[in-house]
Amino acid sequence: MTKPAPTGGLLTRLRGAIDVLYREAIKFGIVGLLAFIVDMGSFNILRHTVLQTKPTAAVIISASLATAFAWVGNRSWTFRHRRNRPAHHEAALFAGTNGVALVIQAVAIAFTNYVLDLQSLTADNIAKVFAIGLGTLFRFWAYRRFVFAGEPIDEDQSPLADLRDQPARTPERD
Repeated sequence: MTKPAPTGGLLTRLRGAIDVLYREAIKFGIVGLLAFIVDMGSFNILRHTVLQTKPTAAVIISASLATAFAWVGNRSWTFRHRRNRPAHHEAALFAGTNGVALVIQAVAIAFTNYVLDLQSLTADNIAKVFAIGLGTLFRFWAYRRFVFAGEPIDEDQSPLADLRDQPARTPERD
């Protein structure tokens, strides 16, 4: 009799890794879309009001607000299953990563305004969207590689696994 070929090993791990990547990418995209709305919305409000002549300052403020929003969303939802560092260490790495992405945005806006001499709000929005796209690619790579770099926790071994399997408490049971 011939032994059946072992199935599972490498193929199962590959499928699991792709599944984790897919779920993380979808969640990252949702958090990113909401952070994009925060970023673009606050940028345009600032450019229409108190920072009409200071586009680079408006970028720094709006990107900082979006970064704070993204930190909460990514830590508590997208990458919650990856824990290997204290929150303050992850926050510092997150801030550094977003600092690089913020520089990408600021350089794009400064280049558009001061080198190309395109100082309209439309030109600023186009440059900002382009720079956010570049920054997003960088952030996803850096978050997975450095910020939330811990191996994913197996859902069955996560601290919440025990709570999921227990029936909900009701006043009649107590």
